[in-house]
Amino acid sequence: MKKDLLSIQDLSLADINDIFKLAQRLKKDKKKFAKTLAGKSLALIFQKPSNRTRVSFEVGMYQLGGHSFYLAPQEINLGVRESIKDVARTLSRYVDGIVLRTFEHKNCLDMASVATVPVINGLSDFSHPCQALADLFTIKENLKNLKSITLAYVGDGNNVCNSLLFAAAKTGMHLSVATPKGYALDTEVVKQALVMAKDSGSHIKITEDPFSAVCGAHVVYTDVWASMGQEEEINKRKIIFKDFQINAKLLINAAPGVLVMHCLPAHRGEEITDEVMDSKNSVVFDQAENRMHVQKAILIKLLKS
Repeated sequence: MKKDLLSIQDLSLADINDIFKLAQRLKKDKKKFAKTLAGKSLALIFQKPSNRTRVSFEVGMYQLGGHSFYLAPQEINLGVRESIKDVARTLSRYVDGIVLRTFEHKNCLDMASVATVPVINGLSDFSHPCQALADLFTIKENLKNLKSITLAYVGDGNNVCNSLLFAAAKTGMHLSVATPKGYALDTEVVKQALVMAKDSGSHIKITEDPFSAVCGAHVVYTDVWASMGQEEEINKRKIIFKDFQINAKLLINAAPGVLVMHCLPAHRGEEITDEVMDSKNSVVFDQAENRMHVQKAILIKLLKS
């Protein structure tokens, strides 16, 4: 693996498979790895609030015998009180790794360009690699493989969708994406994924019809209609996205036993109904748990010397 994880693009198929194998072992027997990162420290720099990302990294690092500390937005005021590159240079003298959860992906690139320790993207406006890896791990855990699986993503063409697109293209999983007009994936992102897909055998479908995207899908995935920083658009988006809700009617055309996924937090009654999210088909909280196991595997791969 490269020393940083900023996007799924940074990983080879072998890297992804190695992470999954290690995550499976970590999930099965956490005590066996209790001293794996003893003496290591991890800085968590968050410009955006978090539940799953912060807790999963903090608990994961603790379970591996290491130490983590959280730097809240008001504490560090990244890029204002001090430049991102100076923060990276300073923290590199203190810690063994940095997790950055930020608004602009450029901040991840800038930090990684000068940091001498691994930088992990805990979320940016372009990419959410840890989430996508946990998602595919969850799918593989439930359906045993990825190659013959079709994942349908319905909603906003956002950072999570970008990462799922790259992950599918790398692993050979098929992906069907339905977004409203004007909220599609970036054309350059799709172009890059299509190049990867040629090697893996992944089939990628882009549409504005959620029923077409979900037809025959083994997994249906959604995310909030308005991400953090887009709150002022929510009323407008509720109107535009109303036909993109994951509900029982939409899932009729999916494959029998379809898995339902959401990266959380969920706005119940908007992008997904209670009926679906709380159904036996939902693996939403398996995803949330698997964030920690997959991230522990990433930390071992990047921080263990």
